[in-house]
Amino acid sequence: HELRNPLAPITTAAQLLQRGQMDAPGIQRASDIIARQAQHMTSLVNDLLDVSRVTRGQVTITREALEVREIVGAAVEQVRPLMDARGHELHCEIASGALRVEGDRTRLVQVVSNILNNAAKYTTPGGCIVLSARIEAGDVRVAVRDNGQGIDPPILPYIFDLFIQAERTPDRSQGGLGLGLALVKSLAVLHGGRVEAHSEGLGKGSEFVVYLPCLAAAPEAGPPRLDVQSRGARGLKVLVVDDNVDAAQMLGTLLEMSGYEVKVEYDGKGALASALQAPPDVALLDIGLPDIDGHELARRLRAMPETTQAMLVALTGYGQEEDRQRAHHAGFDHHMAKPADLAKLLELLAAVAV
Repeated sequence: HELRNPLAPITTAAQLLQRGQMDAPGIQRASDIIARQAQHMTSLVNDLLDVSRVTRGQVTITREALEVREIVGAAVEQVRPLMDARGHELHCEIASGALRVEGDRTRLVQVVSNILNNAAKYTTPGGCIVLSARIEAGDVRVAVRDNGQGIDPPILPYIFDLFIQAERTPDRSQGGLGLGLALVKSLAVLHGGRVEAHSEGLGKGSEFVVYLPCLAAAPEAGPPRLDVQSRGARGLKVLVVDDNVDAAQMLGTLLEMSGYEVKVEYDGKGALASALQAPPDVALLDIGLPDIDGHELARRLRAMPETTQAMLVALTGYGQEEDRQRAHHAGFDHHMAKPADLAKLLELLAAVAV
């Protein structure tokens, strides 16, 4: 049900646009609806993929020394638009001193943002949410407390189970799959931590707590920042390769509107011929091509004198660390999960075009 919900407004908006009878404001509204609902559906699919990988033990955790303040800051930044849209007050109570843990930065940001997102969704607009972090008995304790709808006592012991959202409330307007808290628990356990949920009942708010082992040692230096060599200037040539015709054409159009010279191909052989005829500065390659997979295509482009210095960006539905490593070994400079974040992609291209 929740996966189908976004399809209705997307389909309706697309049908209205196809009629060609809308004025400029109407076109903008329809476009905004499609973008917003597609983003929501992407979030649902990503949650499903994450749960599938976690339950099958296929999630790779990259361990490094981390400061929880940075984790909390990144999570708040992600959830801030939802907080603002619902008129919530967010108070942060972060203890002084080091709050270090060892773990995967991306996954720990996901943990904190999920419990913040949960509080924002299940708190009546204009509510109060408190995010705290402190040391407690050798653990870093991160908690989110709200004055929202609370949790019915019979459900509380199962609140971190899969798909519990449907039982928590009959209102599915938020469109969730009940996966966020299950991911929180699974990822916390992978980091050697644990989770707790507290509520005095319906209408009395709730608190979700994550405990992570405290890291006393000094943080290790992070990996060196990749220095991307400038390979272009104004009029940057970009080759887009994707067997999904609609996706390729839309991405190409967006890049052209941003001032880039774009060539679109739909298979590996066409991409090689195009690169030989008009060598690109940047190639955005889908991995799942029908004739030559994206990794092999990257290796062949690297071997061609015309494109040996081109920036290669992998666009793929696979976003695990092992996928990134495989892309790197094939010769890619960057790896982006589909659908690509246009803002990040344009930022990447802008860095090349200076």
